[in-house]
Amino acid sequence: MEYIPAKHILTRNKSTDWFGTDHTMNLYRGCPHGCIYCDSRSECYGDDDFDRVKVKEKALELLRNELRRKVKPAFIAMGSMSDPYNPLEKELELTRKALMLIHAYECGGAVCTKSDLILRDADLYADIQARSPVICKLTVTTTDDALASKIEPGAPSPSRRLRALEGLSQRGIFAGIVLMPVLPFLGDREENVLAVVDAAAQAGARFVYPAFGMTLRDRQRAYYYEQLVRHFPGVREKYAKQYGDRYWCVSPRAKELWAAFSRRCGERGLLYEMKHIISAAKRPYGDTQLTFFDM
Repeated sequence: MEYIPAKHILTRNKSTDWFGTDHTMNLYRGCPHGCIYCDSRSECYGDDDFDRVKVKEKALELLRNELRRKVKPAFIAMGSMSDPYNPLEKELELTRKALMLIHAYECGGAVCTKSDLILRDADLYADIQARSPVICKLTVTTTDDALASKIEPGAPSPSRRLRALEGLSQRGIFAGIVLMPVLPFLGDREENVLAVVDAAAQAGARFVYPAFGMTLRDRQRAYYYEQLVRHFPGVREKYAKQYGDRYWCVSPRAKELWAAFSRRCGERGLLYEMKHIISAAKRPYGDTQLTFFDM
């Protein structure tokens, strides 16, 4: 286990467009899930050993000190660069203890994970939600466990994630699915997308939020192409022909996928547009609950 120095834990977001959050928190650095498409492998993030999880020194002390200086409660995103429920979390419980601080300072939280370990903390999410917004997001890119084992080899299976979603939903916690990335030439089939929507609805999700495509740049692209050659012969050539060196790679089927996806979400009573997800999560608390003053 490696500890790395940290000067702060909370980072102010430039925009609240992403699930309404105004700050981001990462207690760990790196991720063991090995997702072949992960953007965090890119050079701009400066982590040359991304597949190994590192722990930020004095993370809870830093978080407590930053929260106590705030005048109004924050809405804090977790899971943007490193899954907060990595295997080390089972022993260290940094995320769980951070949630206790978030609750103590009456803040809200929006967590994103591929781990069913999130269900361990259902009690804390319920406590936080009693007075501040909570959005629990489980990433599910496919319901096919065999496909997921190739594109997300170190993560718990989609089946396990969906069971965790069901457990959160049964506790009344505002939870749903992040359906991204929908990988071109691999996951961008209507039956795959609709299977995720149906599984989300069956698990009691409130929303499914998609991205019909992916990003690709420098080290991320190089690693992704290596894994395509290894697991999906012939697909790398399709990417090179379709996208070249483009950063944002939209699925050639994006338009038809969106039409089928949005129609099925409507039939299933699921939210799927960001503004509606944020509104539903924040509605019980009023517009002033999450106003953030400068430090």
